[in-house]
Parts: sequence; structure tokens; C-alpha cells
Amino acid sequence: MSPRTEPTAPTAHAKAATLRKSAPVFAALGDPTRLRLLGALCAGGAMSITQLTAGSAITRQAVTRHLDVLAGAGLVSDVRQGRERLWQFEPSRLHEARRSLEAIGQQWDRALQRLRAAVER
Repeated sequence: MSPRTEPTAPTAHAKAATLRKSAPVFAALGDPTRLRLLGALCAGGAMSITQLTAGSAITRQAVTRHLDVLAGAGLVSDVRQGRERLWQFEPSRLHEARRSLEAIGQQWDRALQRLRAAVER
């Protein structure tokens, strides 16, 4: 019978690598136009640039540039349908980024608990 081993906590290097991987997601989400586009794709499913620019003052070229940034961050992908490209939301990278934020929150909670314990001593 082999001894049971506990799972090891991620190393500081692994945590830093995860945060670096999430940085493009946070940078892409830092722009209000990209947030609006991502919101439209979340609510409406796959959409063309024509659909994304309808009723908006933003140009098709600007939307294309913003979608390219979102695609570079892994938040959207495109698929050809005839002569159009349809863009769709890819939730996996957003889930990864959320987990990164949760890990940071847990680190802060532990640090604040240690500070509180030190102050109370």
C-alpha cells in the first residue's frame, strides 16, 4: 500500500505564469468599446461585423481592430460563413482570468489575516 500524498500548492512561479497568461485578457477588457462588443456577443451569439456595428457610430475598421485584440486575448474567435466572418465569445479564457483574480483575492485575505493576527498580539 503506497502512502497517500497531499496535492502540492502551486509554486510562486506557476502563479506568476498564470497571471501573465491572464494579462492580455485584462488588457483587452480595459476598453469600453471592447467590453460592449463582448457583451453583444455574449447576449446575441455569433455575429458579423455588420451586426456588431448596426446602430453605432463606430466604423467597421475600428470594430475589426477591437475584435482582433479580443481574439488575441482568446476571448473571441471567428468562423467564415460564406463571405462573412462571424465572431463568437470564447468563455474559457475569461474563466481562467476569473480564477486568477480569485487566487489574488485569497492571497490578500491570507495577508490581511496575518496582519490582523500580528496587530492583535
